[in-house]
Amino acid sequence: MRLVHYTYIVALFVLTLALTSCGLAVKACKAPQLDMPSEIVEGELDSLTIADLKWWEFYGDEVLCKFISHALENNKDILASAAKVQQMKELNRVGRAAWYPKIGASAMADFEVENYTDKGHTETPQFDLKVDISWEVDLWGNIKWATRKASAEYLSSIEAERAMRMTIIAEVATAYYQLQALENELLIVNRTLKTRSEGVELARLRYEGGLTSETVYQQAQVEYASTASMIPAIETKIATTKSSLTTLLGEYPNFELEYERMKVLDREIPTELPLGIPSDLLTRRPDLRESEQGLKAATAAVGVAYTDRFPKLVIGLTGGLENGSLANIFSAPYGLAVGKLVSPLFEFGRRKAKYKAAIQAYEIARLNYEKLVIMAFKETNDAVVLYRNAREATQLKNNLREAALKYVELATFQYRYGDTRYIDVLDAQRRYFDAQIALSNAVRDEYIALVLLYKSLGGGWSE
Repeated sequence: MRLVHYTYIVALFVLTLALTSCGLAVKACKAPQLDMPSEIVEGELDSLTIADLKWWEFYGDEVLCKFISHALENNKDILASAAKVQQMKELNRVGRAAWYPKIGASAMADFEVENYTDKGHTETPQFDLKVDISWEVDLWGNIKWATRKASAEYLSSIEAERAMRMTIIAEVATAYYQLQALENELLIVNRTLKTRSEGVELARLRYEGGLTSETVYQQAQVEYASTASMIPAIETKIATTKSSLTTLLGEYPNFELEYERMKVLDREIPTELPLGIPSDLLTRRPDLRESEQGLKAATAAVGVAYTDRFPKLVIGLTGGLENGSLANIFSAPYGLAVGKLVSPLFEFGRRKAKYKAAIQAYEIARLNYEKLVIMAFKETNDAVVLYRNAREATQLKNNLREAALKYVELATFQYRYGDTRYIDVLDAQRRYFDAQIALSNAVRDEYIALVLLYKSLGGGWSE
């Protein structure tokens, strides 16, 4: 009776330790200190956000959406991330399998020949047909923590794949707008070059007719040559931007890109864009969710290292047939039950050091997560400032182009009536040319700023 009483006490003690070990294992893991601001951007607090729009709704342009779809299907980084998800899914299954018994079977035929001095020559045959079952009892939560770790790593890989999708979509859109702006710049240069060519011919006729000096003719030629010299550099940028875009699409540089030049840059961009609330960033941005799952995996790793320091209880069952004669093997059943308690004795602090190292690994993951949250707010705030300034710059550049055009018209009119010099006409044309290029680049920057804002808010990764 007393023995039974002590057995209950020991069992209760072991159960209590097992239940409390879960909390003790991660007691040293400090929770993330976020202290997020109440607003993403000061003075703005919206219940909605542009990131709620699907990427095909947000971008709208049919050709761009076609490119993005192509990239999502063929981009090598996205495909590698998807393969990583499948890898972690299988590893997660491996971790969950630790909860269940291991079942194995064996068949053996043994023929032992002995020749002892006192017994003489003997022959001992033996035939075995057995099934083995072993199961580790999760006394301290080691298997539970290992399963949590595998699950968090699997979920982290899913978020990493979504973050990659979000990044590739933004990069495709950025490359597309850059390509459109370069095509527009080349169009402006060629159009200006045609005007300069006509100016050279007119200056030559006036010079040969004695109406102007050779200086005017030479000035016209300089302006023509200066404009023509810009074309090779622009064409080089177009070629390299195309190759960058085709790489994002998962294709070789000779892949044919079909698009209508400059149509996209004529689309009206909304003036007001809702940003949402700060907590939305944590739930919407996949890179933040990836880091959060990594933090959970680091927490579970601490639990694994902590519980790995305690004994492991393994229960084994073996049953089957065993006989010295194959013909009579079915008449000789065999069974064995084993309970095994495995515990390290002297490892000179190796497991304790692993536990402390796991705690520091968690600290690194926690600080990286806190930093990533801060960086997410910084990226969003910078994207808002960049977009607003880009919109203002576009309006100012448009005003500049309109003023430069009037300057060209006025200078040309006055030159025809002899009220101004030809150098003033060239100056007006040069200013108008620069204003056109500047406006084109400003519109490009506005579109790219919009892409960055959408991405920083966590938009673009949804299926």
